[in-house]
Amino acid sequence: MPAAPVVDPPPRPREGGAEESDMALTLPERLYLLSYDLDRNRLDPVSAACRDHLLTAAALAELIIGGRLHDRDGRAVGGGAGAPDDPFLAEVLAGVVRDRPLRWVGAVMSRMAEAERAVRGRLAEDGAITVERGRVLGVFRTTEVAPRDPGRLRRMRERTRRAVLAEHGGAAVPVEDAVLAVLAVEGDVWTLIAPKERREHRKALRALRDRFDAEFPGLRRAVRMAVAHSRSA
Repeated sequence: MPAAPVVDPPPRPREGGAEESDMALTLPERLYLLSYDLDRNRLDPVSAACRDHLLTAAALAELIIGGRLHDRDGRAVGGGAGAPDDPFLAEVLAGVVRDRPLRWVGAVMSRMAEAERAVRGRLAEDGAITVERGRVLGVFRTTEVAPRDPGRLRRMRERTRRAVLAEHGGAAVPVEDAVLAVLAVEGDVWTLIAPKERREHRKALRALRDRFDAEFPGLRRAVRMAVAHSRSA
């Protein structure tokens, strides 16, 4: 018989309305939430093997947007801005700029087996998700995640999808949404952009990839390499 689940403690309340709170989420947090399948009540299984890499790539993109990282000859180099307040972003930044600059693929793979746990813990602490831990047959550990407000998550997903799938050109899309779309395509996060939609919106997604490559040089190639590595392991 499954053991009684252990439920995480009550969350810290967030201030502000739904959209304000959504924008307060980091890119890794938004990507994690958008990986949840509301119809099947589970995280997307297709991208599970590379979720750590995708969340780390989202953190790297946010650090670049904030001026804390930039590219120099194919390596991640620290910028002039200070350390971020978010613990996971701070950990990623510290791991990348410690001794010598890492190549982007090394930076993307630097939080293997750690990124998902860190992002999930932060979301649980902030009240965006519930996490139940248990055991099957008293041996196999299980972790079940669910959004506390499915309606809010559905609205966030639709806002993101409208932004990235509209045929307005890559430059018109908010940079954060462009990052989420490109990572979803490269990592097969079907809960955000399904395979059929990738074919139907090929032009819009190509424009987003071109913009991503211009603003985050080397990062998409590193993500593709990390994803391929995780799926071949």
